Amino acid sequence: MRTRIITAIVALAIFVPFVVYGGIPLTILISLLGVIAVGELLFMKKRLLVSFEALVSFVAVVVTILPNSFWRLLPAPTFLNPRTLIYLFIFLLLLTTVLSNNKLSFDDAGALSLGVLYIGFGFHFFLQARAENWMAFVFGLIIVWLTDSFAYIIGRKLGRHKLIPKISPNKTWEGSIGGTAVATIVAIIFAESTHFATHFSLFEIVLATLILSIAGQFGDLIESALKRYFGVKDSGTLLPGHGGILDRFDSMLIVMPIIVLIGLTA
Repeated sequence: MRTRIITAIVALAIFVPFVVYGGIPLTILISLLGVIAVGELLFMKKRLLVSFEALVSFVAVVVTILPNSFWRLLPAPTFLNPRTLIYLFIFLLLLTTVLSNNKLSFDDAGALSLGVLYIGFGFHFFLQARAENWMAFVFGLIIVWLTDSFAYIIGRKLGRHKLIPKISPNKTWEGSIGGTAVATIVAIIFAESTHFATHFSLFEIVLATLILSIAGQFGDLIESALKRYFGVKDSGTLLPGHGGILDRFDSMLIVMPIIVLIGLTA
């Protein structure tokens, strides 16, 4: 527990200033985190981090993460746009299955392609939410952190009924509902006091909060399912006591895209 707390304090001390400042420094940091997350996926699949498919995946995730403003700076017309480049990277992975005589299998190429999209777009919308509406971004962070923290606290104290034991044996219905309840109450107070989403009614704010809290828990469960499939306890070891980047950002990779897509940042 001591290691976990120290790691959290150090990580927040590094991460929070970047988030507050935003702009290019945050884009560079998030791109680096995206590369590390893809590296964790490669590690779980027992693929070499120094290989052609790793290089392709690293470049692909950065291209996916980069904000829309970056692409608008490029001269037009140009083939240098994220959709074309992502297709090119997926094609290169598929081509590698042929040139490597299936040492990189179709399953490997598929897992890496899906991983790049999952990680890349999750972090892309993380940056977009931060750039478009600071309060909506903080709203998302509040929901993720409170849901996760109180699901753990309430689950340990009151948890009796397992949520999905084959995927995450420690999660309980009591913790899940309690975490969502606490996050919803605090997030609604935050939204009403800051008035960042005046185009949403109170009912819509409540509904959005519930959706985001539940979605964040699904993000956690997706990561749990991924680790269970690969037979690992944590996605990585970068953060002692916490695991890897995927372990820490699993909920945000789902929540931040939803915040943007439902219009909370508008």
